Amino acid sequence: MPNVRNQEMMEAVKADFSEAEAVWVVDACGLTVKEVEELRRSIREAGAVMKVYKNTIVRIALKDLDKLNMDSILEGPSAFVVCTGDVAAAAKAVTEFAKANDKLEVKGGMMGNDFLDASQVAAIASLPSKEELVAKIAGAISGVARGIAVSINGVPSGLAQAIKQVADQKAA
Repeated sequence: MPNVRNQEMMEAVKADFSEAEAVWVVDACGLTVKEVEELRRSIREAGAVMKVYKNTIVRIALKDLDKLNMDSILEGPSAFVVCTGDVAAAAKAVTEFAKANDKLEVKGGMMGNDFLDASQVAAIASLPSKEELVAKIAGAISGVARGIAVSINGVPSGLAQAIKQVADQKAA
């Protein structure tokens, strides 16, 4: 019979993983308390949280939730970055911290019901954020609208110039 603490952890894992857009698995072993606080702060700013659970409980929870099997990366010390918002921003926060600090290793994770290895997490981190994409789309729409306005304005302007030239020729 599992103890109460493990049962509570199981329920927390199920709640977190069922609501998550993505979960990144990292090995934060060797980081100082200050570095872990800095990592958690950057992850929180990206709209995610980092939690530590037992690997065996995560395996059981994933099985109970009919999620994919992540046994290949659930070895050794693991921390779980649970993303409920912008997945790319959370991946970017983790990978940028890992680049600056050799002690943090990104093992992989899952997005939806797909398994991702460390290189795929890095690829997601290289994607622009949601705000950047919205700004690019707005810029593209603005450019098209500006081009249409210039084109529409060009027709009457050209017509007026042609009429003026004809009037100048008849006057001469």
